[in-house]
Parts: sequence; structure tokens; C-alpha cells
Amino acid sequence: MQNENEIKVYSVWDLPVRLFHWINFVSVLGLLFMGFMMLYKKELGITSLEAKIALKTVHVFIGYVFVTNLLIRLVWAFVGNRFARWSAILPGPGQLTQIRSYLASLKTSQPQVWLGHNPMGKLAVAFLYLLMVTMAVTGLVRAGTDIYYPPFGAWAQAYVAIDGIDPEQVKPYDESQVNPEKFAELKAFKSPFGKVHLYTAYTLLAMLILHIAAVIVVEKREGGALISAMFNGKKYLQGRPEDASEDG
Repeated sequence: MQNENEIKVYSVWDLPVRLFHWINFVSVLGLLFMGFMMLYKKELGITSLEAKIALKTVHVFIGYVFVTNLLIRLVWAFVGNRFARWSAILPGPGQLTQIRSYLASLKTSQPQVWLGHNPMGKLAVAFLYLLMVTMAVTGLVRAGTDIYYPPFGAWAQAYVAIDGIDPEQVKPYDESQVNPEKFAELKAFKSPFGKVHLYTAYTLLAMLILHIAAVIVVEKREGGALISAMFNGKKYLQGRPEDASEDG
């Protein structure tokens, strides 16, 4: 039986999860940076069409890294260790009871400790994944309809091209080779995706700030070496974790 005062080391986050975390962190920062540059390009003195397209191109290429990394992580949720799987990400049966128990424990001298995400953390992580999937889908649609990049760019070019024109001749923001009516339809189609993409980005930024703050608070209150765990995969916990049943 484990001594309540003993600090025990647990292997929690496997290598693919750790790689996803840091690649995702860097790519999201890059996307937000490029996104704000595009939003405030006039204020930054960026006025030429070439520069506008260049900003979007860089944004899209960072987006491909983000989407590829996210897709790998979503697949890994089916095959990774138990802390990487969907059951550790998505709220399940008894979640509300777990949240109440966890919040009550925070008012005591011995708050609950968890190997994976605590009940509140699981809700936050599930919401983050929803935001990231929304960002990925809307971003890919805008990449295809704004500057005609894969996977939807060829379709968009073919849709707006004047009859008899090779769709590949259709260039971003050049209306000389497009059917005006179809181009207007494409603009109306892509507009809601842009708005959702923008406001999801703002929400994701707010959630990232909250996530960092929560990690710091939980680290101080419960221990566990949460920050280092995303480098070495190990947590150092005192007392028996609530989700340690499968580990003895």
C-alpha cells in the first residue's frame, strides 16, 4: 500500500502526445502572429497585393503543419496509451460527479491528484480540440477559396473560371479570368467560414492564456510537475491518483 506522503513517479504522456503538444504550441503561435499581421497589414504599412498574398501563403503553410499535426493526434487517440486516448480527452459518464468531487477537494488540505487531466482540465482540453478542429476546417476552406491552395483550391478555380479558360490560369485576387456571378457566389460562400475562423482564433487565444494560467495554478496547488511532464512524460505525485486504478 502506498504511503500517502510518498512521492511516486508515473509515466503518463507518451512521445507522440508530447511532440503534438509542442508542435501545436509553436504552430498556433505562428498562425496567430501571421493572422494579426494580416488583420493589421495597413497599420503595418503592408499595402501591395504581392505582400498580401505572401502573408496568406505563409499563414497557409503554417496551417498545413498545424492540420497535419492535429490529424496525427486525432488518430493517435485511437492507438496511444490510455492517457492519449479519447476516453482521456472527452468527458464521459460520471463527469459531473467527478467535477463536483474535484472542486470540493480543492477546499481541503489534500486536493485530488490525477495522472491524466483532472475533471476540469478534461473539459478544457475537449473544448480546445473542438476549437482546433474548427480552425482546421475553416482554414482549409479559406486557403482554397482565397488563394486557391489544396485541398479545395482546384475546385474553387474550376468553379469561377470563365468557360474555355484553364482553371489554373485563375490567380488570387485577379478577376480577369473569372465568371463575375460565380465569383460573387464563391465570396458569399467563403465569408461565413472567414468569420468563424476569426472568432475561433480569438477564442483559442483566450483559452491558451487560461490554459497556461491553469497549469501554473495546478502545479503550485497539487504538484505533479505538469510542465516538465510535457518534456519527459513523467508526473511526480504525492498520494494515490484518482485515476490510478489501472496502474496499481
